[in-house]
Amino acid sequence: MSTAENKANRPISPHIQIYQWHLTMVMSIFHRATGFALYAGTVLLAWWLLAAAAGRDHFKVINGLLGSWIGLVVLFGLTWSLLHHMLGGLRHFVWDAGRGLDKPERDQLALATIVGSGILTIVVWIVGVVVAT
Repeated sequence: MSTAENKANRPISPHIQIYQWHLTMVMSIFHRATGFALYAGTVLLAWWLLAAAAGRDHFKVINGLLGSWIGLVVLFGLTWSLLHHMLGGLRHFVWDAGRGLDKPERDQLALATIVGSGILTIVVWIVGVVVAT
């Protein structure tokens, strides 16, 4: 059999349109995306700290940007990313301990990560607003 015939007889590699999506697959993608978002958040935090060290005028600029509605949306998203990524890591610790590996438990842990990160984000922001006022 020639190489061309072998290539023609190979199965087609599955891709995103063929895969059947499931919750843990989406959670894996979210975990990677939130990890990437945390890199951007770290750059934003470093920028804020450098502006604070550079002087009052520089700090006013970034503080004004982060205090605007778009800045607050970005900070809210970064808060959610941090908490979601953290809870996803805890979910992996549970799996590393050999627990929660059956399908119902995997889905329950995934849902707990989604709901927990949302609730914790709201709690953090409520506490932050209360402390700030």
